[in-house]
Amino acid sequence: MQNVAQKRAAANQGLGGQARTEATIVETFADQLAALGVEQAFGVSGGAIALIFDALEESSIELRHFRHESGAAFAATEAHFATGKATVVFATTGPGLLNSLTGMTAARWDGAKVILVSGATNSPQRGRWATQETSSYTMPQDVFYTAGPIFDFAVRMEHASELPEVMRRLSLGLLRPGGFVAHVCMPMSVQSNRIDVSRSQPRVAMEAPTVSADKIAECACNLRSEPFAIWAGFGATEAALQVRELAERTGAPVFCSPRAKGVMPEDHPLYLGVTGLGGHDSVTQYMVQRQPYWVLVLGTRLGEATSFWDSDMLPRGGFLHVDIDPGVPGTAYPEANTFGIQADIGQFLDDLLQHFPAGEADNVKAPGPGPDWEEPVPIRLAGRGPVRPQTLMQVIQRRVIDDSDALVMSECGNSFAWCNHLLRFPTPRRYRVSTLFGSMGHSAAGVVGAAVAANRKSVAVVGDGSMLMNSEISSAVQYRAKAVWIVLNDSGYGMCRDGHRALGLTDANVDFQCVDFVGLARSQGADGVLVESEEMLDDALEQALAAEGPFVVDVRIDTTQASPLLRRFESLINQGNSKNVAGWEK
Repeated sequence: MQNVAQKRAAANQGLGGQARTEATIVETFADQLAALGVEQAFGVSGGAIALIFDALEESSIELRHFRHESGAAFAATEAHFATGKATVVFATTGPGLLNSLTGMTAARWDGAKVILVSGATNSPQRGRWATQETSSYTMPQDVFYTAGPIFDFAVRMEHASELPEVMRRLSLGLLRPGGFVAHVCMPMSVQSNRIDVSRSQPRVAMEAPTVSADKIAECACNLRSEPFAIWAGFGATEAALQVRELAERTGAPVFCSPRAKGVMPEDHPLYLGVTGLGGHDSVTQYMVQRQPYWVLVLGTRLGEATSFWDSDMLPRGGFLHVDIDPGVPGTAYPEANTFGIQADIGQFLDDLLQHFPAGEADNVKAPGPGPDWEEPVPIRLAGRGPVRPQTLMQVIQRRVIDDSDALVMSECGNSFAWCNHLLRFPTPRRYRVSTLFGSMGHSAAGVVGAAVAANRKSVAVVGDGSMLMNSEISSAVQYRAKAVWIVLNDSGYGMCRDGHRALGLTDANVDFQCVDFVGLARSQGADGVLVESEEMLDDALEQALAAEGPFVVDVRIDTTQASPLLRRFESLINQGNSKNVAGWEK
């Protein structure tokens, strides 16, 4: 198999080693995507995209043929976050396109840079019951081909002459800060059109929004005049050094959203903990007891998964909210006094730090009790099972986080609650969780994309329900992905089980038969180990990290341990989602 450099060299040459001057539109499109920095494409082929599939395979882009389009889209999303580079998803018409939407929506909500490329039914066949027809007669056009909630840019190309403008818009979108999710659709008849490739590819430069010196000075004055805290979000990931520097120069405590774990070292004396799903009481206690005047919000939407819209998190003076998206400040807490600033977080902090010279703060002192990482877990007699999640998290911390450089991601459900609450990271970009869209199967499939794109050991902590929904083990085997699944196997939908009980509802139908995930893995060419007691954990994770290929750790979980999701259930009850709201007690 050719490596990327060899494929790129071959793609730029025609027959006889001469640079080609004419090619099909899909060949040109694939080459220009590669020129924009795309290195990975994930998807499932089909008749309507056969030419697109072939063009991607012959280009310098590494094509990964998956088993389901949603898994491919999740993989593309995590490949982007693992490498920082834009990725491509390819899908055929009809069911292929529809299957991709869940993953593409997750990409949009999480702020990834992903381009969906799909086929469409030719115009003469539209409305005539073509197989897997994709047209205005069969599907809503505004969802697929109009910029909106799912796509930042979307187009159905009807002629090869549209390519330069499409590439200009894609280039512009990929250059801008934050995420960019696009959809480019080509009917089958357009894919084979030929185009003069000597036309130069459009190049666009774009600067991030800047903040005036007067506004920076005003922010600094506000933060100097009254006590403040820092609430860091995923948007501050690339500015982790500046976040820490500001905290240490001012003595301001820091707390973060679940997706921002590691932006502030989680063993730092100024770090208070995580907010939202699986969050820490230490944050709320600080806000209630110390009542800072300002909270400087850096790159988080403050949505339910981050704040639960908790009124205890409201500062006395208000929020100084910095985000690249001008529509974010003031949305989650419309009743709060909010001073919104549209800016790149790193540039804003660089400018702000000029007003806080190093050495001004006397000492970095802990603002109060931080998160209780070590939950009390009594020692069990040797050989006893099943495994308590708290114990599993302690071993993951020791083996995976402290003793390796593996990427770690957690799945929607009890998995991300335990991980958010108990795992701690010293640096950013080692932990991924999708709390916003929260799709089951995201990490179970996404771990494959991260592993193959970064060529790095990647570990997903997932539930058994998610593994049954979408795991892409077969794809991981095909591409020798260094992927590890740690499965919290509790024979059911654990988060739903706990939630139903908390809401006073029956939980009878959220359980299912126990699945042998090691057998499932081995049936597809992967390997794994069954863990039935806590004394088996260290050895099992050592095997997983040493494995050359995909590996499943099937952990039989103790269902009597209460998940740290109480605040999520409280939020649902406050929204009226309970049979017995009046009887709720914290």
